[in-house]
Amino acid sequence: MEGAQTIARLADWAAERYGDEEALVFGDERWTFAGLRDRVDRAARAVIAHGVRPGDSVAVWAPNSARWVVAALGAVAAGGVLVPVNTRYRAAEAADILRRSRTRLLFTEHDFLGTDYRALLRDSGEELPLLERTVTLHSADWSRFLAGADPVSGRERLARTAAVDPGDTADILFTSGTTGRPKGVPATHGQNLRVYDAWARTVTLRRGDRHLLVNPFFHTFGYKAGVLACLLRGATILPERVFDAEAVLRRIRDERVSVLTGAPTVFSSLIHHPQRAAYDLSSMRMAVTGAANIPTALIEQIRTALGARSVNTAYGLTESTGVVAICPPHESPETLARTSGTALEGTELRVDAPRGEPGEILTRGYHVMHGYLDDPEATAEAVDADGWLRTGDVGVLDERGFLRITDRLKDMFVVGGFNVYPAEVEQVLRGHPAVLDVAVVGVPDARLGEVGVAYCVPAAGAPAAAGDAAELTAYTRDRLANFKVPRAFHSVPALPHNAAGKVDKHALRRSAGNTTTG
Repeated sequence: MEGAQTIARLADWAAERYGDEEALVFGDERWTFAGLRDRVDRAARAVIAHGVRPGDSVAVWAPNSARWVVAALGAVAAGGVLVPVNTRYRAAEAADILRRSRTRLLFTEHDFLGTDYRALLRDSGEELPLLERTVTLHSADWSRFLAGADPVSGRERLARTAAVDPGDTADILFTSGTTGRPKGVPATHGQNLRVYDAWARTVTLRRGDRHLLVNPFFHTFGYKAGVLACLLRGATILPERVFDAEAVLRRIRDERVSVLTGAPTVFSSLIHHPQRAAYDLSSMRMAVTGAANIPTALIEQIRTALGARSVNTAYGLTESTGVVAICPPHESPETLARTSGTALEGTELRVDAPRGEPGEILTRGYHVMHGYLDDPEATAEAVDADGWLRTGDVGVLDERGFLRITDRLKDMFVVGGFNVYPAEVEQVLRGHPAVLDVAVVGVPDARLGEVGVAYCVPAAGAPAAAGDAAELTAYTRDRLANFKVPRAFHSVPALPHNAAGKVDKHALRRSAGNTTTG
């Protein structure tokens, strides 16, 4: 990382270090690190010409693409603050973020999965008094925007880039809003680079790797663990607009992909795809995933069926610049599946309970946010006077300092006075051959206060068993205490997800709201 210092300078630094090596592949476009630098330079000069000043916010509301990378890095190189906007957001949600971040320039798309984001915003009636210009990335509008760069010299752009300090805000990412209105989380240049230098080193991302990025760039896992980490390490960026299992298998084969990161369901979909064996996946070297609990068999299958000899699991949240703990690849499949590893290098991690007992996870260090955007009260609730961030997640630390996530505090429910953590029950149910995926929620019960309800996605060829309450009850009862066994099982074709791609347990609770027993 020596010499990069800021994200504003990262494309320049990577070009100096990696030069003519391949930096990014998207569609028919193949750019070297030097070529990427030149495109970022032009975008930065266009941003400056538009009148964006140091510290002004520039948003990107668009799916993964090469131009997303150029627009984002160009905005930051010009001294701007990047505001990635979730592509699942509707106009009112996006407008709220644009207003609160005081965005002056927006990059977006005119057609993604049938949605014209620019028109959506224009026709919504939302007032955005600070937004001066909207540029659609994949249209003539992008070319017109870049043409505006000509009056700004390269010397002026470099001076603007050099003026950015490691302590300046580089980006503002907004939380998923699962517990209320999304909160803005600013992160500095120095935080981002230090965290993802340590992240890349721990997971063994290296020069020459070819990293397929299916995680959306509006999320830390896509932009920071993807784009930034690749530039730091000299790995090739391979953006994927949407996840489609067969398209990903084809791209792994054709582009000789060596690194893939994603949620467990991404890997399950690839492993169980009926045509998987027809694709040459021998280039795969490394996989990174994360969840409260992962079936041990999945870790083994990622290694055997997908050929990723190096598998890592990790845990983090937006307020910790995306990383709290990482489990290195040399650990056993059981450790990788059941834990998220140890604290990020140079940071502290503890659980608010005796060792071996579940409690709220707290973390402290250079990765912790300095505060929510314009929300000192929420900041005081999240970060205490000693700098400890309260994650809102529940976990257990073992004798080696490895963290096992048991659940979200707000997902826990109480059955007859006993705490039940849904992730533990979900882990057991995913071990049943008929269950591909599952979510467990607590619902009111007249006798016990609350009971569990399980929503199961059937595995291919086994739709009936996933809805067989007697079978799944017996299976769970053999493996868990009786109070943890769900009182109802529902077979569903897919689990609902919120705008951040997380399972929407609020929706499931509403669906199960009339379920009572006793």
